Amino acid sequence: MEWIYGRNVVQLALAAGARRRAHRLAATRPALKALQLAIPPGLAVETLDMHALDELTGSRDHQGAALQVDAFAYATADDVLGAEIVVVLDEVSDPRNLGATARSALAAGAGALVVPKHRSASVTPAAVKASAGTIEHLPVAQVTNVVGFLKQAKDAGAWVYGAAGESGSSYLDLDLTGRLVLVFGAEGRGLRPLVARTCDALGSIPMERPVESLNVSVAAALFLFEARRQRSAAGAADRDTPGDRARAGE
Repeated sequence: MEWIYGRNVVQLALAAGARRRAHRLAATRPALKALQLAIPPGLAVETLDMHALDELTGSRDHQGAALQVDAFAYATADDVLGAEIVVVLDEVSDPRNLGATARSALAAGAGALVVPKHRSASVTPAAVKASAGTIEHLPVAQVTNVVGFLKQAKDAGAWVYGAAGESGSSYLDLDLTGRLVLVFGAEGRGLRPLVARTCDALGSIPMERPVESLNVSVAAALFLFEARRQRSAAGAADRDTPGDRARAGE
């Protein structure tokens, strides 16, 4: 078990559909008052001061509330392959970037997030805090081989698009109306070469100089909400798309 923290985190972790079981709530009196409607019957509750919560969570970002939950249970690759939109982070090492990306992914309607088992951030309490608790409602899979997962996704009928600053094509020109896997690399280094070559296409984000790159969570949000816009415009949720038929026939 572990302690996750932050008022929004606690509220979402106690909401219907959260992926982990809550065992105990520790909070200041003002935080308990703010959270009272979210606290389920039978949950153990302890009143602590801010200093005690600092020590309990190892952070000063708890906003007066912390929740003890089961260890995070990762999904498998097979669990997430059926999602309409999957986000893959290729060796993104900062848990805050993982959390912020998860927040954008859930907000835009993505069905899952995938990260490598090695050389990558994992779902820590810091990542949960950065996601404002949304990662508690999003399946996250760890895979041993990102390229292998991308090939599986293609075999399952998805199109794989990567974000790459060096691409001559804008992400706005990509057809994002079918089943998608969107791949993002670490800020600065970007996608690893083999991961980039495995993508069906790469797209860059047009930007003004001297800016050359964006935080990975910002880049992911742009791609994701462009996909949401295109899918809404095309009514992709209600019909089979040409992209799906082409991939299925390969």
